[in-house]
Amino acid sequence: MQALLDTLSGWAWGPVTITLLVGSGIFMTLLVGMIQLRRFCYAWKLISGRYDNPQDQGEITHFQALSAALSATIGTGNIAGVGTAVALGGPGAVFWMWVTAVFGMALKYAECLLSLHFRTVHEDGSVSAGPMYYLERGLGCKWLGLSFAFFATVASFGIGNMAQANSVAEPLQSYFAIPKPVTGLVIAVLVFAVIVGGIRRIGGVASKLVPFMSLFYILGALLVIGRNLQWLPEALALIFRSSFSGSAAAGGFAGATLAQAIRFGVARGVFSNEAGLGSAPIAHGAAQTEEPVREGLVAMLGPFIDTIAICTMTALVILLTGANETGLSGAELTANAFNRGLPGQGGYIVAIGMAFFAFSTAISWSYYGDRSVEYLFGRRMVMPYRVLFCLLLPVGAAIELELVWAISDIFNALMAWPNLVGLLLLSPLVLRKTREYFKDPRRVLPNR
Repeated sequence: MQALLDTLSGWAWGPVTITLLVGSGIFMTLLVGMIQLRRFCYAWKLISGRYDNPQDQGEITHFQALSAALSATIGTGNIAGVGTAVALGGPGAVFWMWVTAVFGMALKYAECLLSLHFRTVHEDGSVSAGPMYYLERGLGCKWLGLSFAFFATVASFGIGNMAQANSVAEPLQSYFAIPKPVTGLVIAVLVFAVIVGGIRRIGGVASKLVPFMSLFYILGALLVIGRNLQWLPEALALIFRSSFSGSAAAGGFAGATLAQAIRFGVARGVFSNEAGLGSAPIAHGAAQTEEPVREGLVAMLGPFIDTIAICTMTALVILLTGANETGLSGAELTANAFNRGLPGQGGYIVAIGMAFFAFSTAISWSYYGDRSVEYLFGRRMVMPYRVLFCLLLPVGAAIELELVWAISDIFNALMAWPNLVGLLLLSPLVLRKTREYFKDPRRVLPNR
């Protein structure tokens, strides 16, 4: 079974899916005139709240929507994923992660714009949004919406649940001797306390947790970088050199070809920021705004923060400490790098960072799952889903998860296919809404 799932996972995340994701990002970038660069500063201004209208429909602010989406993406990919990319793809993989993030920003812009445009606002003010709604209402393909919702529901129990609980339990047991079952039970209680309040509570918690945990991890990484600052130019030069030529063998590292650098850099970049997978639009669709373009602009900052900022910090720590030559991979490589950079303290930074990242991922993915369950079965099934979601967290913390990871990878990739079909076929609408918004100066200027 494991061998079969590994084969299916390799196929699901093979060249076809990667090419489609990156190709769609390039297409969308050209379509909207590199909006991720031209409107980058304006997107940051939107988060400040100056452009918000309290009378608009929605459940959470721009900042809370971005925080909720980031809490789902800032996770194991920023620690274990970067370690895997550097170990198997060489330093050049970091460059291709950057490339993926830049084009991924355009994908995030488009999918979150569409999510808000086609969302459903219920009588009680709650919102249901995501790819399933623009696939049904925009394309008239309800079966594609049902497919996406099913894939997202299954993925939420894996990558958003048991895998995250296990990611918390492992380092806490190693560094703090906390038994895995105890960790699982505590996480389950904390997660339920948050998610029972819906997206408003999730957004409120995420808006406080995401800045704190990101700053905590980045400061730890900057301490290591600061202690090795003289080697920073060489590390950056190595990334650029290896991105087009591959890497020679060094120590336990077997050497990476150009193809490996591209493959692992792109794959880990997509896994890290989830651009094009269709998950983030579910959270951004709940934003309190009537302007889809505004929420798209806020959403496109996600890949920048997640991949270009936080993943780069991890990669530089690995390269500056020489941990990439140890033959280690994944989270083990990242922990080794921090331990080298900050002896006796570095491992704790990774352990605590993993705990915060995984917890935040669980609370946001529960929302992705409950919106998908609502679409599939109706609102009466949302609470049973939340209870089941929390009951599985202690299970994930206590067991080995090879099968869960493989299944999660497969269904993550399957989410991308219907979503990208919707993005490409609805791209004329994305272009039209973008042009309309920036032609009207009253929309671009603050409301107050």
